[in-house]
Amino acid sequence: MPERLMFVQLKSGYDTDQGPAWIGKVKFSKSWQTAYFHGLTLRREQRVRGNFTDVDTGDEWWLSGPKRDRTDARYSNQQPVVEEDARADYEAFLVGERLPGREQG
Repeated sequence: MPERLMFVQLKSGYDTDQGPAWIGKVKFSKSWQTAYFHGLTLRREQRVRGNFTDVDTGDEWWLSGPKRDRTDARYSNQQPVVEEDARADYEAFLVGERLPGREQG
């Protein structure tokens, strides 16, 4: 199962880009249509690229690759929690390394 370092934010129940957010490792199905994070199963929404829905609760989530300039939340200054198992990869990315699993692009 492919795994990527991602910016993950809960959208449901919060104003635009105000929900809790993380930089963490997300596993994806072979088709990349399902993501697994924090024990949640998130399915990709077809209507908007990058949006996922929790299959159990219907909550909406935003998943995207992290940005070096740390402007991951599109419309706020909120900074994500960096998970410990992702910290070394994220810090290396911030200083110019490629993300693990994306060495070719």
